[in-house]
Amino acid sequence: MATCDECGKHENLPYQCRRCGQTFCAEHRLPENHACPGLSEWNDPSGVFDSGFDDSVSTSKSRSQGLLDRLTGTGGPMGYFRGNMAYVFLGLMWVTFGLEWLVLFTAGRGTFIDIFALTSENPFYVWTWFTSIFAHSPFNFFHIVGNSIVLYFFGPLVERYIGSRKFTLLFIGSGVLAGLAHVGSGILLDPNTATGVYGASGAVFAILGVLTVLNPDLKIYLYFLIPVPLWLFTLGFAGISMVFFLAPGTAANLGQGGVAHFAHLVGLLIGLAYGQRVKGRQRVPNRLSFGGGGRGGPGGRF
Repeated sequence: MATCDECGKHENLPYQCRRCGQTFCAEHRLPENHACPGLSEWNDPSGVFDSGFDDSVSTSKSRSQGLLDRLTGTGGPMGYFRGNMAYVFLGLMWVTFGLEWLVLFTAGRGTFIDIFALTSENPFYVWTWFTSIFAHSPFNFFHIVGNSIVLYFFGPLVERYIGSRKFTLLFIGSGVLAGLAHVGSGILLDPNTATGVYGASGAVFAILGVLTVLNPDLKIYLYFLIPVPLWLFTLGFAGISMVFFLAPGTAANLGQGGVAHFAHLVGLLIGLAYGQRVKGRQRVPNRLSFGGGGRGGPGGRF
């Protein structure tokens, strides 16, 4: 017995798509029914040929699109990332982490902050609205590791449900808004103290918020050992962030004084709100995704 990669249904006689390599039930076996990335290679705008005898339908790619299709299409060198922006963002986080060390050693702390940190001193350095999402504390390895784990396990589930374009907007948008909200709260609450933020925590909490609404009973393993439902995991993190934001002295005593707790809360609220907006449009997968089969990678909807 196999599980359909689109709806999660158990199927005794599964179908395997020859284009993307994934497994589907009878309802989703056709490429157009599971948003197969191979559809883009058919050069058919509607995704389904009107007639096998229609001379107006061309199955050959134009020369202008040939190179791009070969690079990003099924089986191409970048095909694995097509429809898998969660993994792209994960890679960008680690590339940025390496660049942070390079800038620190070659240009110094001031340049590092100007490039990677969103601060109350320079809130209109617009590029930092985005670079700060992928940057993490170079002196706290657990910062990037924690966000990477959540993004790796939960990001693909949300991306599969809402599609890669919307996932990209959710990740970037929630990251930017969470960072700006944290810096803005610092300016309002303590204008004489400089406030800065970096890290994907706001975007990661948005992902948790969406998935918590879509599938609150999804079982996860805390510390890879303790099984807990996702709603309890999210509620626990939200409660901790709320307490530490309202009681910064307590956070400092517990070694959490330099954490952007308000950004966590803003990201979570964005995720919960967006989860309610998209809830019920299709069945959310009930298992963690570790990637799909096929020579072109997991694929996915755009």
